[in-house]
Amino acid sequence: MRIAYSVETVRAAERDLMARLPEGALMQRAAAGLAAACARLLGRVYGARVALLVGSGDNGGDALYAGARLARRGAGVTAVLLAPDRAHAGGLRALRDAGGRAIPASSASASAEAALARADLVLDGIVGIGGKGGLRPEAERLIGAVRGTVVAVDLPSGVDADTGEVRGGAVRADATVTFGTYKPGLLIDPAREHAGALRLIDIGLAPHLPSVPDVEALQHGDVAALLPRPGAESDKYRRGVVGVVAGSARYPGAAVLAVAGALRGGAGAVRYVGPAADAVIARFPETLVHSGPPHKAGRVQAWVVGPGLGDDAAARQSLDDVLASDVPILVDADGLRLLSPGDLRSRNAATLLTPHAGEAAALLGVPREQVEQSRLAHVRALAERYGATVLLKGSTTLVCSGPGPVRVNPTGTGWLATAGSGDVLSGLTGSLLAAGLSTHDAASVGAYLHGLAARHATAPSGAPIAAHDVATALPEVWRDVLG
Repeated sequence: MRIAYSVETVRAAERDLMARLPEGALMQRAAAGLAAACARLLGRVYGARVALLVGSGDNGGDALYAGARLARRGAGVTAVLLAPDRAHAGGLRALRDAGGRAIPASSASASAEAALARADLVLDGIVGIGGKGGLRPEAERLIGAVRGTVVAVDLPSGVDADTGEVRGGAVRADATVTFGTYKPGLLIDPAREHAGALRLIDIGLAPHLPSVPDVEALQHGDVAALLPRPGAESDKYRRGVVGVVAGSARYPGAAVLAVAGALRGGAGAVRYVGPAADAVIARFPETLVHSGPPHKAGRVQAWVVGPGLGDDAAARQSLDDVLASDVPILVDADGLRLLSPGDLRSRNAATLLTPHAGEAAALLGVPREQVEQSRLAHVRALAERYGATVLLKGSTTLVCSGPGPVRVNPTGTGWLATAGSGDVLSGLTGSLLAAGLSTHDAASVGAYLHGLAARHATAPSGAPIAAHDVATALPEVWRDVLG
């Protein structure tokens, strides 16, 4: 599992570790790992041209010391100093002693832009994890001159390490070499898009970090450990039954897609309740159908309600019926539009909400752009306001259950931005709930498999996919995770 900590926590851990080490040792560890990562990207260090964009803090010091190591291996290294009077003195001395050179980044100096344009690799050491706001104009101008590979030192300059926000100009790195632990902004969009490929360098920080991170991201092994598996005595009811309340005369396809996801989510049976029974049975004859109301459909271990449900009185009655149940429920799409915080206060069982940014904005009464810019803060706000687990869909899907780590899904892809894909996710995740996973785990595993399925469906040709392609690919990615 990838785990990430806030800047405050990282700073405290660094202070604790530095108190136990000789002065400067921690920076040397970081610089050594950074230089090694750059060497691998270059392939051949001797004769390579390397430029360093250096700010005034320790981030610039890391870049300078790494540049010195590359210079000693035969690279031609030029440091472009954004604040010449405040550059890290030890790092600057080490670079010059190794044969590197340093030039000011003043707008009157054409040599700075020329050095950046010629470089095979540029290190972004402008600002570190404590930086706030976008790049200053001079730094943004210099970044515009770069033509080679860009490697961010610890974090791309201009992005927020704690939140993933990007407020202004920011470096778009091809790779980011981060030290000690991941930072939330490296895993959460929009900042994640600026980070490129991630490489974590061990500098001995782990023993000094708390056991509970701020953000975490599941990997294959974590998901495999959570997937439900039938035992020798299992039958379809012991494996769990998921109920799906979805679809309408206008949107029968939403019911079909939600059931498609549910049938591939590990539960033993799927009950469908709603007006699209004929369409569901025609596509999936194994589905148990009922005309409603939901509480008369038979026993279930979890409900999914909302996809394509509509917003009329019948839709509201169906939602109220499901909310009155004593099993976990997943509310999506039209169900979210009918929902208010008071609807959940009387529930004893767990609730999972699965909004996209627009639905989350409506639930919170804020502009959609605000949610997209600050996804981490808003998923936490939703979980707190509604007292539920929230899966906030988007370019990086986030899962929050209140206090504790927010989970970031690493498998998302832009190909999931297609009609009906959210219905498949709802059915899949509801099935995992019925199979016994908690709302937090079901949401995390559902998002992970959903993203993998989209990637698998597009892999042969890279062509666009439809929602049913995602559902069809789920068994294959399930096997891939377990394999």
